[in-house]
Amino acid sequence: MNKQIVTILSAMLLAGCQPSAVGNDATQVVIPLPADSAGRGSKVPAKPISDIYQDYLHRDVRDDIFYFVLPDRFYNGNPSNDNGSITQQISAGGVELTHPRGFHGGDINGIEQKLDYLQNLGVTAIWMTPLLRNKAIQSDGIAHHGYWIVDFTEIDPHFGSNADLKQLINAAHLRGIKVFFDIITNHTADVIKYQECHQASGEFIASNTHCEYKSLDKLAKGDSYTPFIPEGQSEVKVPSWLNDPRYYHNQGDSTFKGESSLNGDFNGLDDLNTADPAVLAGMIEIYQNLIKEFKPDGFRIDTVKHVDLSFWQTFSPEIVSFANAQGIPQFHVFGEVYDPDPKVLSLYTTEGQLPSVLDFAFQQTAADIFYREKSPILAQQLFAQDALYQDSDSQADLLMTFLGNHDMGRTGYFINQTAPTMSAEDKLQRSILSHAFMFLSRGIPVIYYGDEQGFTGDGNDIDAREDMFSSKVASYNDNTLLGSQATTADDNFDNNHPLYKAIAQLSHLRKQHVLLRRGEYQERFYQADKNIFAFARLDPKTDEELLMVFNSGEHAQTMTLSTEGKIYRLLTSWPAPITAASNADNTATTLTVTLPRLSYAIYTTATP
Repeated sequence: MNKQIVTILSAMLLAGCQPSAVGNDATQVVIPLPADSAGRGSKVPAKPISDIYQDYLHRDVRDDIFYFVLPDRFYNGNPSNDNGSITQQISAGGVELTHPRGFHGGDINGIEQKLDYLQNLGVTAIWMTPLLRNKAIQSDGIAHHGYWIVDFTEIDPHFGSNADLKQLINAAHLRGIKVFFDIITNHTADVIKYQECHQASGEFIASNTHCEYKSLDKLAKGDSYTPFIPEGQSEVKVPSWLNDPRYYHNQGDSTFKGESSLNGDFNGLDDLNTADPAVLAGMIEIYQNLIKEFKPDGFRIDTVKHVDLSFWQTFSPEIVSFANAQGIPQFHVFGEVYDPDPKVLSLYTTEGQLPSVLDFAFQQTAADIFYREKSPILAQQLFAQDALYQDSDSQADLLMTFLGNHDMGRTGYFINQTAPTMSAEDKLQRSILSHAFMFLSRGIPVIYYGDEQGFTGDGNDIDAREDMFSSKVASYNDNTLLGSQATTADDNFDNNHPLYKAIAQLSHLRKQHVLLRRGEYQERFYQADKNIFAFARLDPKTDEELLMVFNSGEHAQTMTLSTEGKIYRLLTSWPAPITAASNADNTATTLTVTLPRLSYAIYTTATP
C-alpha cells in the first residue's frame, strides 16, 4: 500500500469520530415529520443509540444500514449442501466453481458465521437474494442467484434448510440486526412450454432460440400459444396451483417494451397473470405464510414494474398489515423498479402503495457526479423531485439508496469504465467519496457486498457477483481491486481494507447523528460551473442542521453561502483535515469553505 493510500486511511480514521451534541440520540433530539399510517415521522422520544440499535423489532427503518448479499457468493459455511437436494432432481446440482454462472457453495450458515464482520462494518439489516427452492439448472444458466423458484414454502437446499434460516434470523436479531427477504411475485421458474416453440421434451424446436411475444391484439385474432408441461414436471411447483398454466400469461418472451413488459416471459421465466384475483390471493397467502414461519423484518420485491399496478395496491398493504398483526410493527417493504426517472419510481410508492423503492435515480446521479465527472447540478435536480414520493405511507427519506448491484454492476466497475487509466489512489478516493454521499444524503443506504473490499467486476449480472471467499473463477481473479493488493482468489473479509474502514466510520457517524437519518433535506449551494456543492439535513423544529459540503472535482474549489444568522463549526472532513472555515468566533453573515479535490466536510450548528 503506497504512502498516499496510508495518508488517506489515517485521515479517514479521524473523520466522523469527534463528539457532537447535534443529532446524537442520547441528547433526545426529536424531529417531527408528518406521521404516516405506519407511525413513521410521528413525534417519539429518541432512545439512546445503544437501545435503538439493539431493539431491532421497534427500530424505524430509516435508522438502518443495509447490506445486500448473494448468499452463494458470500461464504461457504456448510460444504455438505453444495450440491443441493438429494431427493428432488429439479433442485440438485449446478456446482461449477470455475464458472461465473455456477453455484459456488455459499450459504445461510456462511452468513451467520460472518455476523461479526457485518456488525463491525456497521450493518443493521441484511438483505439476501431469494432463498426459496429453485429449479437449479435451466437452458440459460444455473440458479446461483435464487430467482428461479419452484417451491415457495422451503429454502433451496444449496443455501441450507428452513431451520438454518430461522437460526440465522435468531442470531442476527440477538445482535439487533434485521433480516430482509428478496421475494418474487412476477414469475416462477421456466417449466411451462409452448407447442409452437418447443419439442415434447421441452427443448426448442430446431432453429428456435426464443418464443416470439404474442400481443393481446394477436390473441384476440386467435394467434396464441398452446402451453404444455413436459413429462415428469407437472407437479414440481409448490403450492400446487402454480402448476396450472391458466394462471400464467403464456404469451411468449418479453421484449421489455409496451404491454410485453407486463405480460411477457421475463427471459423465458413463466410469467404469472398477476391481474387474476386468484393469483393475487395465492401470492398474498404464500408470503403471509413465510412471515408467519420465519418472522423476517421486511421484503425487497423483485421486478415490480413487470407486475400490474393494481396488484401492488392490494398486495403491499395486506402484507404489511399481516406482518404487524404477527408482532412485527416496523415491517418494511421496498420494490425494485428498474428505472432512473423519479416520476416512474414514485408511481409505485404513491398509486402502487409500496412504502419504498430502490432509488435508481440516486444511483445514476451519484455515478454521474462522482465517477463520470458530471455537474453536481444533477443532485440538485434529483432532490428537487422528492415531493413526488410524499403520501400517507411513503416519503423520500424511505427510499433505498445504493451505488451498484448484482444486475447493473459495481462502483469499482463504473469507475474503471469511465477512467481506466486513473490512478489507484483516485479510484479508491472516488469510491469512498460516493459512499459518503450515500450515507450523508436522504434515504436509507444499501451497501453491495464486496464493495467494502474494493471489488470491481467486469460489468453487470454475473460479472458483478464475485466470491467473497477464495474464488476459482478466472474472470473474477484477474480483476484489480480498489485499495488492496489482494484478488478475489483470496479470502476477502479484511477489516483493515480502507473501504471497509471508511464505510464503518460512515456507519458510526450516521448512527451518532439522528439528523443524518431523519433530517429534512435542504439545498444550500449548487452552481453550474463548480464541482463544489452543499446541502443540509435540518431539524425543522429546532432549526439545527448538519451542512454537507462536497467537492467532486479535480481541483480545490470554494463556495460562499449566507449563514442566515446561524453559527457553523466544522464537525469533520475527509480525506484530510482542512483549514476550518467557520463563523463560530465572529458575527460573519456568510460562510466560505474551500475544499481540496475529491473531498467532503460536515459542519454543524449545534452548540459545542
